[in-house]
Amino acid sequence: MSNTLSSPSSPSSRLATLIATSALSLAATHAGAATVAYVSNADSQDIYVLQLNGDGSVNLIDKVDTGSTVMPLALSPDHKFLYAALRGQPYSVVSYAIDPASGKLKALSKAPLADNMANIATDRSGRYLLAASYSGNKISVNAIGADGTVQSPPLAVIPTGKNAHCVQVSPDNAFVFASNLGSDVILQYRFDAATGAVAPNSPPSVATKAGAGPRHFVFSPDQRFVYSTNELDATVNTYGYNRQSGTLTLQGSDSALPDGFKTSEQLAAADLHLTPDGRFLYATERTSNTLTGYRVEPASGKLTRILNVPTETQPRGFNIDPQGRYLLAVGQKAGLTSYAIDRDSGALTPVFRYTLGRNPNWVEIIDLPGVR
Repeated sequence: MSNTLSSPSSPSSRLATLIATSALSLAATHAGAATVAYVSNADSQDIYVLQLNGDGSVNLIDKVDTGSTVMPLALSPDHKFLYAALRGQPYSVVSYAIDPASGKLKALSKAPLADNMANIATDRSGRYLLAASYSGNKISVNAIGADGTVQSPPLAVIPTGKNAHCVQVSPDNAFVFASNLGSDVILQYRFDAATGAVAPNSPPSVATKAGAGPRHFVFSPDQRFVYSTNELDATVNTYGYNRQSGTLTLQGSDSALPDGFKTSEQLAAADLHLTPDGRFLYATERTSNTLTGYRVEPASGKLTRILNVPTETQPRGFNIDPQGRYLLAVGQKAGLTSYAIDRDSGALTPVFRYTLGRNPNWVEIIDLPGVR
């Protein structure tokens, strides 16, 4: 069912000409998968539950119909629950229980959300679900019950600048950050983990370059730096993070485009993720259809670009498994490619490709209980 791949010969080569596409069988595999990936497919309105094998291949465990445009996804901190935002009216979130043996999903409830949400995330305790609305220019906070289900109505709905795109709570659960793509700022808030209350920090925001369009961001494992994609100029910003004050300071910006890339189309940097050890950072750009990799300098947080490779068409989402072995990238116009990550150099080698549902856009990966 799967095909071993070789590395693309040049960044301009189309991945589709280098590999043979393998369709996913809809037959469920045996229970007991060690590592499981969840991929939401917006247009086919389903979530694929995939077993990630030791060789980088994947098998379909289950396909869950959501009945609406599904994107994005979020995991509870204990990995017992998956949350899926539905972006067809009425806007809502589905809470799923994750079977600890197989990784299969069981729908528990559906709760209304305050708007059409481009991004959702739990706080670090798993007691609250935060969401960011691109079209509604707001973020919201909903309680999560002891049973893992999202509660309504929201505890708070907070107006933002233009086009809120991503919201996250700091690793110590004391601060909240929200990127505003249309206003070129990342908003900074204080967070009360006892009540879910959110209040502006001082200063209340950090600005990007005008027209950059901040989108997704991640914290380094040592909590000293934050990295953010800028959608509209296809760059990655590096911020110093002050854990005491909960504030960001812009340190630098690096391109996420292939060398010499020219286009008349709008640039569209998308997702980014660090390897679990924090040594390498990867980002996607949807106009060039590429993945860019960077080496992270531990002391300064500085990025050094090490690769740019063609990937799935319109790569909106990807993720890295918890062991740092494989990167799974999905394209909104295509499927999924699994890359082996060289732990010494950060190099990516494509190893398997699969067909998914229509418009795959978001990837979450967890190790099930029992992994050593």
